[in-house]
Amino acid sequence: MTKGEINKFRSTLVAKQTELAPSLRKRDGIAIEKTPDALDEVQLAAERELMTRNLERESMMLREVRAALDRIQEGNYGMCLNCDEEIGVRRLNAVPWTPLCIACQERDDLEGLRWLPARAA
Repeated sequence: MTKGEINKFRSTLVAKQTELAPSLRKRDGIAIEKTPDALDEVQLAAERELMTRNLERESMMLREVRAALDRIQEGNYGMCLNCDEEIGVRRLNAVPWTPLCIACQERDDLEGLRWLPARAA
């Protein structure tokens, strides 16, 4: 991979990190509210569950983005963490924070596994 491609991916990842970071501050809006109406309480619980799932998804993505930026810094960005093969540029264009080549990702998806970066958000 060329230095220009690496710089393009770094810019994309930094932009994604900037986009995701403020959304994690929304957790203050997840509050347990009591209401005398049972239907309203069910509605609030459903909204709270949706907000929690979105927060979890965005937090995971932010960890993946930060891990990809770390790999750029370490000089091993674009290499699959499972098989050490190069990740295709088309895949990186689609998912620049991916730690796995398409073959390893498909295998992990079939096995129900999920790669988790060591760095917490």
